Amino acid sequence: MTAQPSAGPTLTIREARPDEYEAVGEIGVRAYSALEAESDVGYLDEVRDAAARAAAATVLVAVEPDGRLLGTVTYVPGSGSAFAELQGDDEAGFRVLAVAPWAQGRGVGGALVEAVLARARDDGRAGVAIYTRPSMRAAHHLYEAFGFRRDPARDWEFERGEWLWAYELRF
Repeated sequence: MTAQPSAGPTLTIREARPDEYEAVGEIGVRAYSALEAESDVGYLDEVRDAAARAAAATVLVAVEPDGRLLGTVTYVPGSGSAFAELQGDDEAGFRVLAVAPWAQGRGVGGALVEAVLARARDDGRAGVAIYTRPSMRAAHHLYEAFGFRRDPARDWEFERGEWLWAYELRF
């Protein structure tokens, strides 16, 4: 059995509200900007634009009881989504998993992944496929704790020397 991290009882996962999109985008930008060896600074504009993601996918947030946003993830329901990257016909995915730097280490990322996996199962998907950057070592450990495995056959070199690594989890 695979261990599944949990954030505990003081955290709620729900869909982001329009009045939160700007703050959601900033959480993403701060988290991605802090990554070691992240070179795709142009991607930060997409990370910041939570409203565009919410128009075509489901943007989830992790929230403390007082309403403070802790993190976010965008659920991609399948290959037909505008935000799909490598998902096959029977797979869901997610993008822009980000935890506010001050909230890291509290299980927020794990709670967001749990929410995505639950939605994928509820949607009848056979699994979840995602891309991650090679430098995102903490994310790799998190995904592997949930049972994700690397799928090098689906890795993508989006620019010369710039890679996205594929991970998948089959239910």
